[in-house]
Amino acid sequence: MHEVAQLPWGVALAYLVAGVLFILALRGLSSPATSRAGNRYGMAGMAIAVATTLYTHDVVAIPEILGAIAVGGILGFIIARKIAMTDMPQLVAAFHSLVGMAAVVVGAAAYLSPAAFGIADEAGQIFTASRIEMGLGVAIGAITFSGSVIAFLKLNGNMSGKPILLPLRHVINLGTLLGILGLVAYFTQDQAPWVFWTVTALSFLIGFLLIIPIGGADMPVVVSMLNSYSGWAAAAMGFTLHNSAMIITGALVGSSGAILSYIMCKAMNRGFLSVIAGGFGAEAVASGGEAKEQRPWKRGSADDAAFLMSQAESVIIVPGYGMAVSQAQHALREMGDLLKKEGVSVKYAIHPVAGRMPGHMNVLLAEANVPYDEVFELEDINSEFSQADVAFVIGANDVTNPAAKTDKTSPIYGMPILEVANAKSVLFVKRSMGGVGYAGVDNDVFYMDNTMMLLADAKKMVEDIVKALAH
Repeated sequence: MHEVAQLPWGVALAYLVAGVLFILALRGLSSPATSRAGNRYGMAGMAIAVATTLYTHDVVAIPEILGAIAVGGILGFIIARKIAMTDMPQLVAAFHSLVGMAAVVVGAAAYLSPAAFGIADEAGQIFTASRIEMGLGVAIGAITFSGSVIAFLKLNGNMSGKPILLPLRHVINLGTLLGILGLVAYFTQDQAPWVFWTVTALSFLIGFLLIIPIGGADMPVVVSMLNSYSGWAAAAMGFTLHNSAMIITGALVGSSGAILSYIMCKAMNRGFLSVIAGGFGAEAVASGGEAKEQRPWKRGSADDAAFLMSQAESVIIVPGYGMAVSQAQHALREMGDLLKKEGVSVKYAIHPVAGRMPGHMNVLLAEANVPYDEVFELEDINSEFSQADVAFVIGANDVTNPAAKTDKTSPIYGMPILEVANAKSVLFVKRSMGGVGYAGVDNDVFYMDNTMMLLADAKKMVEDIVKALAH
């Protein structure tokens, strides 16, 4: 076992400060009201960590490193300015893939030149502990990369959002995972190139195999799960590089991502272990995969919706991915403001997995300056639908679908839903009756006697309602 050199007290203190700032960043990001401060803490912590690392290491090519930082910073700035909020889920998946690939590249560099990383003896043999750290870091990083690429393709529409089920996939996945773990164990005894590169190749493969059978309805859980994987990959590489800042950062990201995955699983009635194994929710058959246009339903207009809501005492707005696609959040906030001027109580109900990533709806509403005290999570507002005069649903199908409670063959069965059906009246905005939600399941709420369907682009419909309210 090799010994790790003790860090000078100033360096250790700098890394400690960076770690505290990362913790404060996570704390700040837990609420929209403090998210800006959280981002600032995170940026400050990363700046300290990077500057300390560059200062304390014998870096041969400082200009090249600064140039790479500049290129990355410029690209990040451009992407942040141009990316649409509807594309944020696939952007997050893409960034996760970069973290995973970075772990693989660092691990490969450490394997090819262990002496430069201080993880080898005089004979060039990598220390046993470093082999374990390296093997696990590369494996987790490769899984994160390939899994995130598949998640990106599904979210971006380049690949079907439906589960792609391979024959004997559970046997293949289990065999591949056991093979990776066995080879990592063997790597501690033999650092032959074929062992390292086989672990890497199998890890890329299993990342692909784990994510491809997962359907679109479960994608928010996948995003949080890959976030956790990317953190653990960074932590493992931190051990290999003897960098405490990377260990702290990776552990924070990994643990917070795991906690978020657990919360998402609970919100969707999924098993946490089945999430980690991949392919969760893929066994069910979507019994309502086709919209049932032949069933009777009522269609309304913007004027009808405006009149109904202006006469109400309480309106609960339920945003979903349809709102995100049409960028209707600003018009929706304007509609809420007009209703409040009429003395109507307006609240927003957020399902934990509404949209394509955790917190998607919260971010959009915050962008539109919707007051934070009007936004409520599922468990805090579900009981209020029975007293609400109007439930205004804008592009949220799966998270309001009663099939989650009544149809055991549904892919969303068991998922807690927002009980919009209990409201006196339901206004449901969607493009057409021919479409179904991301899970591919029709929604019985469309055909209830107290439901009025508002068929149009979400932003156009809300803007028309705003005009009707103004007049």
